Amino acid sequence: MRNEKGHVPLRYWILWWSLSALALVVFYVLLTPIWIGLRALAWSAEFRRRRR
Repeated sequence: MRNEKGHVPLRYWILWWSLSALALVVFYVLLTPIWIGLRALAWSAEFRRRRR
């Protein structure tokens, strides 16, 4: 017993890969620097607090 699901239209593949690429750009290009900046601010605040 074999279940054939059929052909996936090319427009869906293009949509899938475009959204995947957009998600990678948003995460790695936009969100990662923001996260690193927030961590740097937290580390510097903690360092200044400990020096007092």
